[in-house]
Amino acid sequence: MKYLGFFLIALLACKITFAQQPSRGNDNYVIQDSILIPTNSGIDISAIIVRKKGNSGPLPAILFYTTYYQGPNDAIFAKRSADRGYVGIVAYARGIRTDLKHYAPYQHEQKDIYDILDWISKQSWCNGSIGMYGGSYTGFSQWATAKNIHPALKTIVPQVAVMPGFDVPMENNVQMNLGLYWPNDNIYKNAPIRRSLPFEWYQQGIAFEKLDSLAGYKNEIFQEWLQHPAYDNYWQSMVPSPEEYEKINIPVLSTTGYYDGSQIGALQYFKLHNKYNKDANHYFVIGPYDHWGGQARPSLNLMGYEIDSVANISMMDLAYQWLDYILKGKPKPALLKDKLNYQVMGTNEWQHAASLNSINNDTLTFYLHSGGLVNVKPRLAAFEKQVVDFGDRETQNNYFTPNIIFDSLDISHGLTFTTAAFEEDFTMNGSFAGELAAEINKRDMDISLALYELLPNGKYFFLTRYIGRASYAKDSGSRHLLQPGKKESIVFDNTRFVSKKIGKGSRFVILLNINKHPFEIINYGSGKPVAEETIADAGEPLQIKWYNNSYIKIPVHRNR
Repeated sequence: MKYLGFFLIALLACKITFAQQPSRGNDNYVIQDSILIPTNSGIDISAIIVRKKGNSGPLPAILFYTTYYQGPNDAIFAKRSADRGYVGIVAYARGIRTDLKHYAPYQHEQKDIYDILDWISKQSWCNGSIGMYGGSYTGFSQWATAKNIHPALKTIVPQVAVMPGFDVPMENNVQMNLGLYWPNDNIYKNAPIRRSLPFEWYQQGIAFEKLDSLAGYKNEIFQEWLQHPAYDNYWQSMVPSPEEYEKINIPVLSTTGYYDGSQIGALQYFKLHNKYNKDANHYFVIGPYDHWGGQARPSLNLMGYEIDSVANISMMDLAYQWLDYILKGKPKPALLKDKLNYQVMGTNEWQHAASLNSINNDTLTFYLHSGGLVNVKPRLAAFEKQVVDFGDRETQNNYFTPNIIFDSLDISHGLTFTTAAFEEDFTMNGSFAGELAAEINKRDMDISLALYELLPNGKYFFLTRYIGRASYAKDSGSRHLLQPGKKESIVFDNTRFVSKKIGKGSRFVILLNINKHPFEIINYGSGKPVAEETIADAGEPLQIKWYNNSYIKIPVHRNR
C-alpha cells in the first residue's frame, strides 16, 4: 500500500501494540473485571478495577477511559497504576463491552465520565482524588470531561489527544479513509477491510460516501461523520468552549510528537486553554515522536531518522511522574522546566519556554517564484501553471512519505520551490503558515503542501505538511466556494509544530500539489458536496495559476 497517512498508520499500529502487551500475573492484584458503573443516562459503563494486594486504606485513583476493547490484557492499563500505589480503573465508552446500540463516538464523554468520576470518588478504596491519563481517543476524553470538571478530578494528562472534526476524521476539512477504517476495525470488530478497496474506489471513481458499500455494508459512524464536512457545532460541542476553557483550573500535562497524526489537535487544546485562561496551569511536551511515541515509548529509529539520545524518554513514565507530583506531592518531573518543552532535532538538547510566542526571534518569508523560494516579493506579477486531470486514473498526485529521510523527491505531478542554500545555522521552531494566491477554472480544490529540508548531501528530510480544502480556508465552519477565473487568496496556518536545527548549506523545499490518490477524498471542484462527487463530475482538467505573491512564513530562532 503506497500511502496511508500518519494518522491511520499510527492508530492501527497503536491497536496492534496494545493487543500484544503481555499480561502481568494476577497473583499480586485484586481485580474486578466486570464492574458496571451506573450513570444518570440509565446506561451502565463497563469497567475494570485493579488494586494491589495488601493496600487496605483508601488511595488516589487513576482512570484510563477508552473506546477500545482488546480483551483480557486491557487490565494492564489499571495494573500499571496499581503498581505505582494507586487504584487503577479502566472504563469503557458507552456501549463498549455491553451493547453497541448505545455507542456514539465522541458524543457522550462529557456526561458519562463525570458520572464515572462521581462513582469512583464515593468508593471506600478511593481517597477522593482522581487523575486521568492516556492517548488518542483517551486523550480527547479528558478534554471532554474538562468541559465540566468533577471536584474529585485533580489533574489530566491528555497525550496525543485527538480533536474531533479538527484532526480526525478530517484535517482542515479534507476527509481521510480513517473515517471508514477506524469504526470497522476498532468498534464493529469486522474483518479487516481488504487492502485493495481504496484502489478499487480510485479506479471506479464512485462517490466517497459509497466507500462503505464497496466494503459490503453500511458504516453508520462513517456516514454520520460525512454529514458534517464543516467544523460545525456538531464537532465543536464535543470539546470545551471558550467559557469552559476559562474555567479549567486543574493542572494539565499534554504530550505529542512532531510526526503524530493528531498533533494539530493536541496543540490546539494547548493554544485555546492558554488563550481563554490566562492562568492556565498547562505544561506541554513535544519531540520527535509519532502517535505511539507521544504517549508511550519512542522509536529510536523513527521512519529512518535516528532520534537524539535525549529524546529517548518514555511519555508513559513522564505521565506517572506528573501524577505522582500532583496526587502524591512528589517532585515535579525534571523535564518540565517551563510550560513549553520541546526537543530540537539535531542538537541533542531540550529547550524550554514560557509560551509558544517566546521561542523565536525571527520569521523567514519566502515567495513562490519561478520554481524558487525567494525572500523578496517579486516586483512583476507572474504565475506557474498546474493541470490536474481527475478523469485520469492511470496516474496519481500522491503525497508519499514512508520515511523522514530519503534520497530523492517524487514530485508526483506537483510543483517544487526551493530556497538558496543557507549561509548559517538556525533552528526552525513551530508551525509554518502562508497564503496562496491562485486562479482556477473550478469552484474548489484540496491542496497539499509539504515542507522539506534539502540537506547538503542531497538527501531530503521531511519536516511537515499542510493539507486543506480551499473553500474552507476563510472559515473552517462554513464553506465559501471559489469563483472560476478569479484570483483567490487561500490563507493557511493549521500545520504541525516542528523543531529542528537547519544547518549551513541546507535549503528548504516546498512540494505544492492537489490531492488525487486513493487514500483521501477527491475534490473534483464542481461545488457539490465533495463526498457526493464522482468521476462523472471531473469534467475538464483542473487548471491552476499559482501566482508569485504566494508565500510561506517559517518561524525560526537565530543565535545572535
